[in-house]
Amino acid sequence: MKRSFATLAIFLSIALPAMAASLAERMQPCLACHGEKGQSETPEIPSLGAQPAGYTLIQLYLFREKQRKVEVMNEYAKGLTDDDLRQYSDAIAKLSAPAPVGDIDAARMQKGYAIIEHNHCNQCHQSNLAGRDNVPRIAAQREDYLAKALREYKSNARVGYEPIMLEVMRPLTDADITELAYTIARMK
Repeated sequence: MKRSFATLAIFLSIALPAMAASLAERMQPCLACHGEKGQSETPEIPSLGAQPAGYTLIQLYLFREKQRKVEVMNEYAKGLTDDDLRQYSDAIAKLSAPAPVGDIDAARMQKGYAIIEHNHCNQCHQSNLAGRDNVPRIAAQREDYLAKALREYKSNARVGYEPIMLEVMRPLTDADITELAYTIARMK
């Protein structure tokens, strides 16, 4: 009996503060890396602003279950409940969309738009690349993160829950990926 009470006391001393913290307080570690206002300033860390809740929910689940491996995310998500995942996803969807950054080279933008059209990126991600449901918002995402993610899809290092990304990426060259990342990062 003593051991059970001691175990319960330790559990409650750890769990109650976390349960009592507001969602905003619990999300501070997320926003520290991914951007207070939804726009990441950290190299190769994605902006989360205006991500569709369904997409974020799936990604958090994949991190929690270690089906998508990013050590810091796996560690953070491991203690989240299904309800936590929904709350975080809903809150992230309400953050402001990131703003495009960088100078615009019209010729490069035209190349990027042609790649987007040819590969039907504007079908799943919508014409404005704002995403929907379980498809991510990629418009105005960090250029370095986009290039990294696209290369990971192409090499199959980043396993998606939909194999379509591997199929879309397979014929693209590294130069295509560079142009795509450039263009998408500058779209509103």
